[in-house]
Amino acid sequence: MEYGCIGKKLPHSFSKIIHEKIGDYSYELMELTEEELPNFMEERNFKAINVTIPYKQAVIPYLYEMSETAKSIGAVNTVVNRDGKLYGYNTDFYGMSSLIKKNNIDLSGKKVVILGSGGTSNTAFAVAESLGAGEIIKVSRKVSDKTVTYDELYNKHKNADVIINTTPVGMYPEIFSSPVDVSKFSNLKGVVDAVYNPLKTKVVADAEKIGVPAESGLYMLVAQAIRAYEIFMDKTAENSLLDSIFNEVKSQKQNIVLTGMPGSGKSTIGEAVAKKLQRDFVDTDKEIKKEIKMEISDFFEKYGEAKFRDIETDVIKNISKLSGIVIATGGGAVLRKENVDLLKMNGIIYYLDRPLDDIIPTFDRPLASSVEAVKKRYNERHDVYVGTADKFISVTGNPDDAVKQIESEHFSI
Repeated sequence: MEYGCIGKKLPHSFSKIIHEKIGDYSYELMELTEEELPNFMEERNFKAINVTIPYKQAVIPYLYEMSETAKSIGAVNTVVNRDGKLYGYNTDFYGMSSLIKKNNIDLSGKKVVILGSGGTSNTAFAVAESLGAGEIIKVSRKVSDKTVTYDELYNKHKNADVIINTTPVGMYPEIFSSPVDVSKFSNLKGVVDAVYNPLKTKVVADAEKIGVPAESGLYMLVAQAIRAYEIFMDKTAENSLLDSIFNEVKSQKQNIVLTGMPGSGKSTIGEAVAKKLQRDFVDTDKEIKKEIKMEISDFFEKYGEAKFRDIETDVIKNISKLSGIVIATGGGAVLRKENVDLLKMNGIIYYLDRPLDDIIPTFDRPLASSVEAVKKRYNERHDVYVGTADKFISVTGNPDDAVKQIESEHFSI
């Protein structure tokens, strides 16, 4: 390996995609156990690497020299091999500060709570200090003289202004977990999460619901990768590179979720979009059929709508963990707010707005099997479709027109 990233678990890392957009070099992901790490570092069979959980501190004994930033933080995420000597750097500092500044979260004089006690939490602490935080509280499940417990956090520090999550809580595949209940912090002015997969973590989504500016860690990941590239190659990247790669990777990893009335063309258009963009396509109704092992209309008749909606939510929960796919939802999927929240963790919702007169009833749609039923559903749901959508696609005539609209909208985000 010449360039790459080492860590314990890397199957869903975005680092390879990002680095190969930044520079003209091959970038590998290498999973190492604690037992394998010493031999890897001693052999030094690489030009430069990034280091992620849980080895940001474990690599330090193998270094010839560390940057002042890395020394002060006590964590290294970038190692360069120069003539057999290993030099350590911390580009997470630049990544974290870039993320905070991007979202206009002012730390000056503020009470900042940092969740976690590992290498990234040390980085967050250093960044908070550099941005003028008035008070910094570190929180850990482990009792120590440098941290408070989560019980103490809720009992004594509910007046926090900013929360920074550096724990892996909420990271894929456990994307429905949150490290804290943000609703308990009445003075909250910003939430930052170092986790980047899912694109919108639960703690970020919860903060947005109560009107608090919040952002997950993809921007941080791209920023630190660009800084690492500069160290790898001893070059200076263009200022515009950060935002352009962030937008490109986000669009690439963001699910395209299609909603709309039964008969609006979600499956047909979804398959066409997936083919054009070379993405996997998932139809939630087809996945439900696999689960229930019968036609949906038969299930409705035998078990009722409520039971069907429960199964639909379970299916959407599993699909929402995936990234970079195209999803066609059932006509009633958006009726449950939980489903919408799940779909937006990794996706952007496109409402396929087909005129009512163009929607043809079919027997296999239990709630839209006649003209009267279609009209009833349309009147009941239209405002919900509009209210839950991020983008609107007018569906008239040739489906290819809708495909072009979606492609254009998605890559202009």
